[in-house]
Amino acid sequence: MGHINRSLRAFNLRINTMRHGKKFNHLGRTSSHRAALLSNMASSLILHKRIETTVAKAKELRKYIEPMITRSKTDNTNNRRVVFSYLQNKEAIKELFGIVSEKVADRPGGYTRIIKLGNRLGDNAEVCFIELVDFNETMLAAAAEKATKTRRSRRATTKKDAVEAASVAETPSAEVVEEAPSAEVVEETPAEEPASEEPKEDKGEEA
Repeated sequence: MGHINRSLRAFNLRINTMRHGKKFNHLGRTSSHRAALLSNMASSLILHKRIETTVAKAKELRKYIEPMITRSKTDNTNNRRVVFSYLQNKEAIKELFGIVSEKVADRPGGYTRIIKLGNRLGDNAEVCFIELVDFNETMLAAAAEKATKTRRSRRATTKKDAVEAASVAETPSAEVVEEAPSAEVVEETPAEEPASEEPKEDKGEEA
């Protein structure tokens, strides 16, 4: 009986230690180490707007920081305390609820962007940039230019140009038709003048 009880306890212990439903990436760290890592990376991202890290850490950081940015849109004491409990950095809190919240005010989520850089030498880990979307001026300018120049608008303008060109091509023919009678009138007027002069000569002869 003792042997059976020991095997049952071992079986229950093994079931309890299985990671059922724990699908997030532990990043090879303990819970406290992982929390400290994400807190420091979030503070660095808020202060510097772009950091370089591995893709695995960047994906976890995105899930960690975006709810905080959403909270920063409503600047009140409760939200500041909740975010401060995670970051523990007064400068990051000031930057988040001041400058960052103004920039992302009209964006409904998706505040960060991951740009992959390939694999690094040494451990061959996949490296990337993670940045705040609204602080990359180069990509914002490119997006604005693309919005002003779209393929649909180009096609629409070409159709309009074709219609205008066709109408312009038709209008000269109408003008020629209108001008033709005026040319005939100019030719006929000299023909009437000799007819008016002939009676004068006849009167002279009679006199």
